[in-house]
Amino acid sequence: MGLVLSNGVIALAGALIAQQEGYADVSRGIGVIVVGLASLIIGEVIFKSLSLAERLITIVVGSIAYQFLVWAVIALGFNTSYLRLYSAVILAVCLMIPTFKQTILKGAKLSK
Repeated sequence: MGLVLSNGVIALAGALIAQQEGYADVSRGIGVIVVGLASLIIGEVIFKSLSLAERLITIVVGSIAYQFLVWAVIALGFNTSYLRLYSAVILAVCLMIPTFKQTILKGAKLSK
């Protein structure tokens, strides 16, 4: 039931924006979705928390970290037309962090 209500509210918001702007564009919300998913992924990778309040805080921290990384890419002088590619690379690295941690810990245990 919650999913139905949330999708209805999202559809209503999209309809209101399309009505105000005078047109609808399929790719309009892609950036928001990418930032939202990046915030979730970075927050969950960096912090392993269990409670709802801690998860919300990690999402906010993940969003700030993602925006900082995008700012750093722009500040370093990279071509901004490839910003989606850089975002994908940042997310891929964040997704690989847990695997790297396990590999490093496994290597440390074998060397002892």
